[in-house]
Amino acid sequence: MAALESRWKDVPARGRALPAFLIVGWRWIGRNPAIAIAPILLPFIFLYFLSFISPPSLLPLEIIGAMLFTMQNIGSWVLGDSATWRIECSLQDMFVASPLGRIRYLFGIGFSNLIAMLPALAILAVLLSYIGAQHGHPLTPFAGVVLAGSLACLWVLFSSIGIAISSRVRTQREIWPVGNLTFSILGMLSPLYYPLKALPPLWQDAARFLPATYAALLVQGAMGITPASSLEMVEYAGLLALTTGVVIVVALRLYRWGEL
Repeated sequence: MAALESRWKDVPARGRALPAFLIVGWRWIGRNPAIAIAPILLPFIFLYFLSFISPPSLLPLEIIGAMLFTMQNIGSWVLGDSATWRIECSLQDMFVASPLGRIRYLFGIGFSNLIAMLPALAILAVLLSYIGAQHGHPLTPFAGVVLAGSLACLWVLFSSIGIAISSRVRTQREIWPVGNLTFSILGMLSPLYYPLKALPPLWQDAARFLPATYAALLVQGAMGITPASSLEMVEYAGLLALTTGVVIVVALRLYRWGEL
């Protein structure tokens, strides 16, 4: 025991959480490569059928929606991991007793699931760059920065929602239906795969309360798919930041850390 303590005494205690969760995400894919395929199939199923029923000019918009939808699904995966670790493995008790803290725990679980989503996001990014250029909407450096920022906002946002809901789930059986119901509804209400103006007026009003709506409008405007002035772009960015901040604060207040 003394030899073990001597071996690790000089190892820094900080800065190891995210690399550890990265390994968790990578090992998950390494042991079961199908994990990396599942996030790719779901958005492509939507894109496949939309290619038959929508104008070709909307394909870049739909690919953006697929990327945002993929990032949104991380929330469902975070919910599943966090609830399983707490209910089945009693692993959260160890993290509660450690100096990790709930914020770093949230980022850790979100980061490990992001690793599994990266192949899907990379394929969709390449497809967006190619299809967007063909339709006169190239993925410029500015549009790339806006897209990356919007994806990052949704990653933190939906990870927060997922971990907040996971702390309220009581049994293993509740994880799948609660997660799918929550994130499917959020995905359907937000205009990710179609223009906001294509929705009925009442649905448009409801969609404006969701952060993913402004993420979609922001990226569409940056790529010139949906015309937007500089003032409108600033408005979309501000509303995305505002709604993201509000939802994160509410989610963290609902999240039970170290409680039965």
